[in-house]
Amino acid sequence: MSAPVRVGILFGGPSAEHDVSCASALGVARALAGGGYRVVAIGVTRAGGLRLVPDAALSGFLAGTTSERAIDDRLTVIGPAVELRAGPRSGTAVVTAMDAPGAVHAELDVVFPVLHGPFGEDGVVQGVLESLGVPYVGCGILASAVGMDKVAMKRALRAEGVPITPHVSFDATTYRTTEDPEKLVLGLRRPVFVKPARMGSSIGISRVAEGDDLAAAIEEALRHDTVVVVEQGVSGRELECGVLGGTRPDASAVGEVRVSGGWFDYRQKYFGDTDPMIVPALLSPEVTERIRELSVRAFAAIGGWGLARVDFLFDEVAGELYVNELNTMPGFTAHSMYPKVWAAAGVGYREILDRLVALAFARHAQRPGGGAGR
Repeated sequence: MSAPVRVGILFGGPSAEHDVSCASALGVARALAGGGYRVVAIGVTRAGGLRLVPDAALSGFLAGTTSERAIDDRLTVIGPAVELRAGPRSGTAVVTAMDAPGAVHAELDVVFPVLHGPFGEDGVVQGVLESLGVPYVGCGILASAVGMDKVAMKRALRAEGVPITPHVSFDATTYRTTEDPEKLVLGLRRPVFVKPARMGSSIGISRVAEGDDLAAAIEEALRHDTVVVVEQGVSGRELECGVLGGTRPDASAVGEVRVSGGWFDYRQKYFGDTDPMIVPALLSPEVTERIRELSVRAFAAIGGWGLARVDFLFDEVAGELYVNELNTMPGFTAHSMYPKVWAAAGVGYREILDRLVALAFARHAQRPGGGAGR
C-alpha cells in the first residue's frame, strides 16, 4: 500500500485578502484530508513569516471544531516559525524549524498555495516553489503575474483577440502631475470602474457614475497599488466560468452573479445575507458555449495551468461578451463560484482537488532536465 501524498497547504499571507485565503484553505484542507492525503498546514502571517499549524490545532481545523478565523488569530502565538527548503529527494520540499534548520517538521510531495492577492497569486510564491523544485498547484510564475496584473492581462487578451472592455491605465506619478483627472479618462463614458491594477476580491474598486468624485475613487485605488485601471462600465449580466486542466483544459458550466447596488463588491461577496450566485446561468446554448470557448482562449492567452475562474460581462442588448478578468486562484470555499460551476458540470469538490494535484505532478514531470516549469 503506497504512502499518502503529502500536501503542504500555504494560506493567509500579507495581502488584503488574508481572511479570504484562510476561508478557502479550510475547505481545501478538509477535502484533501478526507480524500486520503496527508495535510500539512502552513500559515503565512500578515507580516510574511511562515508558521506551522501544530497537529492538535490542525485536527480541530479539519474536524470543524476550530474555525479558520481562530487558526489565523493564533498563528503567531502557537505555531512554530518555519521555512521551506528543498527536500533530500528530488521533487520534494521540507518544512524546517527557523531556529534549527536541521530540524525537519515535515516533508512535502506537493504544495497547494491557497493564497489570494499579492505575494500569493502574483508569481511571487510560485517563484519560491520553482526554486525549491517542488510540484505545486496552479498557474506558474508568468501566468500568475499576468493574471494578477490587470494591465498585462488585458494586453495578453487583446493580443489573442479575446474581447475586453474599453479602458485606460496610469501610474501614481501621472495622476499626481495631472491637473484634471478627467483628462486621464477621456473617451470613457460614465459609469466607469476604478481599480488597483494588482488586487483581487473587489478590494479598492469604486464605481463612478455621473456626479461622483473620480479623484476620490483614484485615491482609493492608489491605497492598494501604484497603477490604476479605469474601465468602461457595461450594463449587463456578470457571468463566470471555471477552467481546469493543462495544455488542453476544460471549461465548466457557466454561473451568474446577481447583485444589488450595481456591482459585486467586497461586502456582497463575503458578507451578504443572500447567495447571489445562480448556477447554471439561464443562457441560450449558443451564449453558454461562446463563454466556455472564450474562457479556454483567455486561459491560454496568459499561459495558464491548473485552474482559473474567468469573469465576463454580457451586454444582452448589444449581444456582446467581454472578459472582465481572470482569477488564477479563485475562492475555494464550498460556497465559492468555482466549485459550484464545476459541480454543475458534474465535477465534485474533491475531484477538482484530485485533478489539480495530478496536474501539479504532470507539469513537474515535464520540466526539461529538471528545469523550471511553465
